[in-house]
Amino acid sequence: MNRYRKFLIGGGVIALALAGLVVTGLRESVVYFVTPSELRAATGATAGKAYRLGGMVVQGSLRKDLATLDHRFVLSDGKAEVPVHFRGTPPDLFAEGRGAVVEGTVAPDGTFRATTIMAKHSEEYKAPHDAQSGYQELLRTLRRDDARGATPERGPKPPG
Repeated sequence: MNRYRKFLIGGGVIALALAGLVVTGLRESVVYFVTPSELRAATGATAGKAYRLGGMVVQGSLRKDLATLDHRFVLSDGKAEVPVHFRGTPPDLFAEGRGAVVEGTVAPDGTFRATTIMAKHSEEYKAPHDAQSGYQELLRTLRRDDARGATPERGPKPPG
């Protein structure tokens, strides 16, 4: 065989190996987004696959153990419910009656084992009621301290 043919065969083998690695990596990293109804309908085919499960946290379903950071709750789409177990610290917006997306896998007992919680927030922005009055109070405090000669570095001016 001549040198050119060896080069082509070697390049082909390397290209096939790289393509195989890419396909395997993509297959393992794909996360399917499903609703509780869709997850319940896919019985048997869910084992070992990564999912993003989206729904509303059912009122009264949230159970927390702050010592172990265990959180158990139920997600619903209005048609089906899925029990979820999460260990860790959830985001600040996570609460009952609010939307959430959890990422994880389904356990053999049907419980969704979440590794991540992403809380959904309202799409409507509402400013705090007293944001303006809080700002005004801060300004008054700063002006009062300034009039007395106080600075953050020195503290209040001594009397006298």
